[in-house]
Amino acid sequence: MAARTEIRIASRAPVLDDRPLRKRIGLIILATDHTTEIDFQRMVASEDIGVYVSRIHYANPVTPENLRAMQPSLTSGAGLILPDEPLDAVMYSCTSASVVIGDAEVAAAIREAKPGVEVVTPTAAAVLGLRAFGASSISVLTPYTRETSRPMADYFAGLGFGIDRFTCLDMTDDREMARVAPSELVAFAREAADPASDALFISCTALRAAGVAAEIEQAIGKPVVTSNLATAWQCLRICGDQPIRPEFGRLMTLPLPGA
Repeated sequence: MAARTEIRIASRAPVLDDRPLRKRIGLIILATDHTTEIDFQRMVASEDIGVYVSRIHYANPVTPENLRAMQPSLTSGAGLILPDEPLDAVMYSCTSASVVIGDAEVAAAIREAKPGVEVVTPTAAAVLGLRAFGASSISVLTPYTRETSRPMADYFAGLGFGIDRFTCLDMTDDREMARVAPSELVAFAREAADPASDALFISCTALRAAGVAAEIEQAIGKPVVTSNLATAWQCLRICGDQPIRPEFGRLMTLPLPGA
């Protein structure tokens, strides 16, 4: 029988860094989401900024009722992201649900688990982005049905934006929304952008629109704000990341309004 290996304890305890990474961004995303993690790894994650994900239950189709049903899961979802450790921001990755539930209600639910944290929603981030461009009249493209798009139109109109054109793709499954080819998004953006608008907003965190935002801007000659582009931009700026990144679109060259 071989001699038993002696296991020794090191001569001292290791010196610990305050954090493995300087900044921490928490994402609360839908169980069905194919896109947000990929976009945030591409645009946000770095040697200084960590992105930590929690998924919550969601059942298609995309209707106001099903979107509203996610609200009770927001607190538990936030609590699962590095429990008992502070985060620099938490982003809830559902644009249409942020409208139906309400930005303030989303923030309150997340702060039950993460008191005092900066909360980012796609809708509020989009508003910041549009205001950073000085846009007062906009065009909007969504993948949703008319029923689900109506609260979105009311949201932006209620904040004082003129809506020159609102186009929806009449889709009901967010997994299919993620399968819309980027080239198709460019084509639909051309159709959706009204010449009179100051900017185009493309709604939905499932759409792969952030990856072609710069291409769409070249095609329509106007600034473009997408759900994932806007939230990535806001999260980066909250973390103090200021370098301009025009390859991601004009928004990534701007500071947060009022910063």
